[in-house]
Amino acid sequence: MGKIEWAMWANEQALASGLILLTGGIVGVAGQFRGWQFAAYAIAAGVFVCLLEYPRSKRTKGTSVERTGQYCFTVCVKSFGPLTRNYYVRAFLHAALSVPAGFLLATVLGCVCLGIASIIYLAAAIRGEHWEPILPKKEIARKPGDSMKNPPQNPPPRPPPETRRKRVDDLEGAAYDNPIPVGE
Repeated sequence: MGKIEWAMWANEQALASGLILLTGGIVGVAGQFRGWQFAAYAIAAGVFVCLLEYPRSKRTKGTSVERTGQYCFTVCVKSFGPLTRNYYVRAFLHAALSVPAGFLLATVLGCVCLGIASIIYLAAAIRGEHWEPILPKKEIARKPGDSMKNPPQNPPPRPPPETRRKRVDDLEGAAYDNPIPVGE
């Protein structure tokens, strides 16, 4: 059994939390809820969390599949160095960002989800995981080996036409011959 990579789960949870927080914030501002300022904060926090969590981390084993358009965000996140690479910092940051969102009904779900993501990031940090960027691989142009030659120019040989054609008489006769005697 392989080791669980908690950071991968925390990343997915935090990205979903950011989207939920953003949606709740939009609902709170559009509905002019009492305390809509918390909803405006939730919009900003949701956008920030989504931008921070969009780039996936490289897995320790196996293949790492990057998200579409991740490279631009990876460069931004990588530029902050240990602040974004350390999962203890992310766990504390997500916990701190989730607190103000708990004061408004429209953003409570995003608050809870972000708190769960914070706990998962803390578990990843305790296990020694850290964020590693997925960088594009440089493809090495390989020339074909000596064993590879040009493809054949002529089609494969075929049997003579007489043996290729089946006689219709033989097919009809074979359909009516029953090798097993039927009891009468």
